[in-house]
Parts: sequence; structure tokens; C-alpha cells
Amino acid sequence: MTLGREIRAGVAPLVDLVFPPRCPLCRESMATQSGVCASCWDGLVIPGEPCCATCQRPFGPEVAGGTMMCAPCLKAEPAHDGIAAATLYNEASRKLVLAFKHGGRIALAPIMAQAMAAKVPRASEPYLVIPVPLHRWRLWRRGFNQSALLARDLAKRIGGALSVDALVRTKATPPLGGRGKRDRRRVLSNAIAVSTAKRELIKGRTILLVDDVLTSGATSEACVRALKKAGARKVVVACFARVLEEWDESRQLQNETPEAEASGVA
Repeated sequence: MTLGREIRAGVAPLVDLVFPPRCPLCRESMATQSGVCASCWDGLVIPGEPCCATCQRPFGPEVAGGTMMCAPCLKAEPAHDGIAAATLYNEASRKLVLAFKHGGRIALAPIMAQAMAAKVPRASEPYLVIPVPLHRWRLWRRGFNQSALLARDLAKRIGGALSVDALVRTKATPPLGGRGKRDRRRVLSNAIAVSTAKRELIKGRTILLVDDVLTSGATSEACVRALKKAGARKVVVACFARVLEEWDESRQLQNETPEAEASGVA
């Protein structure tokens, strides 16, 4: 045990006495200061097989396994090389994401990254882990890039290299919530680029692109295309929560897509 861990272990009882451990979502008592309670964790939906061979979108139990592709991938081949989603977006994951991103509970990053790491596919070489960027105005207002926090913890867990500034937002964009796919792509056109200083680092590499929530895929697609234009060999998208079209469409009817939870430029 390192000195730092020994110190943390020594002061933990005092911290627990002053600040009794509680679940950050439901506020129920917990045994430790980390993570969420078992009840809230059980509310998360973990995607599994059978799934699309291209994007890993889960199919219903009536679909046999194999190399089948989902309808969106058959309609238009995605730019990415796979999606690794820790959970499917539902009320439980929504609460966790909002507490993390808008509630400022950045201590949730390690447990979210741990769930993501379990879904990251093995690669023939170490991943270069890159977060989806925030525009500097949004970063200044929020104080942190939630994707960068997840990327930092994820890189440690999978043994990958980390580059938090490889991608940049070249212009401010409005919230994408309530917009159609074509309009989202228009808004993001030329909004994301590879940093000039990182182009050599990206050439020929296998990239793990990290985001907290994958909604329509417009933002990640813009990032993937920028990375591949810069010479990336392969780009896998990792997210904590993935929104399936069924959820996205139902939320848009109420103007409550995940990206509409926050206002301002991205």
C-alpha cells in the first residue's frame, strides 16, 4: 500500500463520521463514500448480445446472434469502428449523468469509467484515448469537461495513452436537443477539428473517443471524421449512456432530449 493510500485509509473513518456516506442519487445511506447504492445501480440497463455487428446496438431476444447489422447501419455505414456503451439511457442513467455533468459531482467519474472500461473491446495496440471537446465558453462556465474526466479515468483502467486536447471546438454551437439528424449535422459542420500540434500523434493510431452520452451520434460522427481525416486508423466510440432511437424520439415529443437538459453553447 502506498503512502497516499495509507493516509486515505487512516482518515476515512473520520470523514465517514463527519460526512456519512450517502448515495449521490437517492441519498440513502451507504457503506463507503464511493459509487451509488445497489438499488440505483440495479436500475441501470447494461447493453448486451445479440447486437449489431457494426455499432453494437442491442437487438431484442427474438433475434439470433451472428453478424447482423441494424437498420441505421444498413442505411448508412457509420464513420466509427464500433460503439462501447456502458449503459442504455433510461431514468437511472439520466439521473447519474445529470448529477455528474450538471450537479458537479465529479467524484462519480471513476465508477462511470469503470463501467465503460468493461465494454471497451480489445485492440491490437494500446488505445489513444481522446475526449469529445467542449467549446471554451462552455468549459469556462461549467468549470470542467465531463468527457475529459471520464477519459482520464478510462485511460488508466485500460492502459491507454491520454490526449485531452487532441480535438478542439472551433466554434460555439447551440444545443442540439429537439433538432433532427440533418440539422444536427449542419450545426456541427466544421465545428470540431484536430489540434495542429496533435496531428502527428494521431496518424495511424487506434483511437478511443470518449463521451458521457451518445444521443443521435452527430457530435461523435463529427469527431470521428476529423480524427480519420487527420490519419487515425481506427476510431471506437466509448460512452457511459447510449440513447436508442426509441427513447430519443419519445423525448423529442416533449422537447426533453438529453442535450436539452442544458442550455447555452456547446
